[in-house]
Amino acid sequence: MERAFLVGAPRKGSDDALHVDEHLEELERLADTAGAQVIGKTIQRIDAPTPNFYLGQGKVESLREDLKNSNATLLLFDESLSPVQGVKLEKSLGVRVMDRTEVILDIFATRARSHEAKLQIELAQLEYLLPRLTRMWTHLSRIRGGIGLRGPGETQLETDRRVIRRKISALKKRLKDVAEHRANQRQGRGGRRDLPTAALVGYTNAGKSSLLKALSGLDVFIEDRLFATVDTLAREVDVGEGYRYRLTDTVGFIRKLPHHLVASFRATLEEAEDADLLLHVIDASHPGWEDQLDVVENELRAAWGVRRSKGSVERKREIYVFNKADLLPDPDAFLALVREKYPHAILTSATPHAPRRTALGVEGLCLALRTSAQALRPIAEIRVPVANGRLLATLHRDAEILDQVQSNGVVTLRARIEARLLGRLRQEGVEVVLG
Repeated sequence: MERAFLVGAPRKGSDDALHVDEHLEELERLADTAGAQVIGKTIQRIDAPTPNFYLGQGKVESLREDLKNSNATLLLFDESLSPVQGVKLEKSLGVRVMDRTEVILDIFATRARSHEAKLQIELAQLEYLLPRLTRMWTHLSRIRGGIGLRGPGETQLETDRRVIRRKISALKKRLKDVAEHRANQRQGRGGRRDLPTAALVGYTNAGKSSLLKALSGLDVFIEDRLFATVDTLAREVDVGEGYRYRLTDTVGFIRKLPHHLVASFRATLEEAEDADLLLHVIDASHPGWEDQLDVVENELRAAWGVRRSKGSVERKREIYVFNKADLLPDPDAFLALVREKYPHAILTSATPHAPRRTALGVEGLCLALRTSAQALRPIAEIRVPVANGRLLATLHRDAEILDQVQSNGVVTLRARIEARLLGRLRQEGVEVVLG
């Protein structure tokens, strides 16, 4: 196991400087997820990074002694290092040096299971590797394995920059093909949604996978670690009273998330962008939940490249789901407080000891999903002449037919139907009755 020493070096007066202890705690959890044992940490608030070492010369010398005394094998920076800074720090300190981005990329490389996720991680790693090729080769020539050296990096020892650029181009094309294939599937269905769709988004370890498991009742991998899962997973969920959803669990976000990684997962995030509803899951027990909520909002805005007001994704409905309520000292008081800012917020708990059908379970979320489903796909009675075969075929394709009766040359259908299609039928003069 790697023995890691952590370094936080935020700029004086910055927001990071105010929360440096919290940021280092998060880096420690990242190190644990990656398989390292944290044996020490240090903080220095700096006026500005130095070109050679990021830190001042005096702090570097002090670090050298700390690393020697603690027998550390790895130095983890919470800040992003340039290739030059990484090389010079390693030569001066005599241990491998990684920044937060490298740790996150390594975690993703070891956690990805699906073919698409592996492509996405490989692209992000290669884009990070390209400007740091010389230093990475030095790592690989003297170290057989370890954090930061897994995934596609292991196979790139004898490649040059031209080969890597060619491979990056090929990976981008393959991921573009994935996105186009999904778009063609949606278009091929004629816009049909046999079920309303919802996407779980949120900060890593907020409990998205736990909620998916609690709602679906199916086996979903869960672990109390950052980025326990990085693969997109979809499940059909029964939310009661005959309503069902297709619920998608997306990759979690984190502060200082590598932009290469966000860009690589753009195809996956399109699934969330295309969903009818966003379920923004927040760890209610975390003291910095407001900052985490803002991180997710900002990352989604950057990933989708859309302008949106705070608290909404364009005009898509977003439900704020405050999870882990069982860890709160007074859940009712907490909910009353957050509803002052988020009026339709929901409190849930998806832990095994919080039963599904209780106030601290997910019944409140099921109710909200049912209400949304009724708005997204209301039940209507539609009367269509038997001779209008084209319209009948459209309804059977794009709506969920619950009942159908034919009398006197008229077909009366009772169906769940998307609100937009319902409006189009009314414009065309079709007889429609809600209820």
